[in-house]
Amino acid sequence: MVKDLLGDTLQGMLEAEMDQQLGYSKYDYHNKETDDSRNGYSKKTVTSSFGDIELDIPRDRKGEFMPQIVKKNQTDISNIEDQVLSMYAKGMTTRDISEHLKSVYGVDASAEMISHMTDRILPIAKEWQNRPLEKIYAIVFMDAIHFHVRQDNQTIKKAVYVAIGVRLNGQKDVLGLWVGGNESAKYWLGVLTEIKNRGVQDILIVSVDGLTGFGDAISAVFPKTEIQRCIVHQIRYTTKFVSYKDVKAFIADLKDIYQASTEDAALSALDTLEEKWGKKYPSSVSSWLSFASILRIVFL
Repeated sequence: MVKDLLGDTLQGMLEAEMDQQLGYSKYDYHNKETDDSRNGYSKKTVTSSFGDIELDIPRDRKGEFMPQIVKKNQTDISNIEDQVLSMYAKGMTTRDISEHLKSVYGVDASAEMISHMTDRILPIAKEWQNRPLEKIYAIVFMDAIHFHVRQDNQTIKKAVYVAIGVRLNGQKDVLGLWVGGNESAKYWLGVLTEIKNRGVQDILIVSVDGLTGFGDAISAVFPKTEIQRCIVHQIRYTTKFVSYKDVKAFIADLKDIYQASTEDAALSALDTLEEKWGKKYPSSVSSWLSFASILRIVFL
């Protein structure tokens, strides 16, 4: 899909370069102010990281046309792929994409060419977003990444909600990406409901941060699922109650738990943590004792 899009993009840009060279678009003879004209195409195969791409290089009768996007003797385009594909991430408007093409390549891309590309990519993206999922996932990690984006001529902050699942065979699967406003448990409830509607019947463990109401949202959709703070947030939470002079030693003992290679080793390290720090920091240790049931599922 990406190879086809890249090929269409390059072809459209080559045509735009020829339009710029001659000063008029194809078949628009009323605006022709040159004695030069188009003279068919020559075939060219270029190599990309997605595979070989066949291009039709426009020719002019005077032989003066020198394309810039794919130069005359250039056969490897892998060095420009990232720049070409970045068009799709630049913005949603025709103007934004056109300006990007103009600034990077000096090529004027028509609105029709851009519409053709987006018309092809959007249905494919929609199909991926709505694809059926596995019935059971061992673990699902949920978190939001926040970005500053341009919208209506102003910069606002948006959250991209990310759900990554681990299948029973250990394979990771991106369940989906959702763009919303600021992160909220209410929005996560909608995400979880969508995941269930796409075929997920059960999740053994969901790993999340400490967002208020997140646990309630998960329990409402998957009531039997174990909810566990991700390791980073779990450590941050428990070290809030630990004296500064003990933090390094405390964290070192925590590593023996979450970096253990077997369930027995992890539970043994958990016992050591309780014996060493239980009386001094009961709140911190108790949150890790509740971690024991999760460990048994992880090493199952």
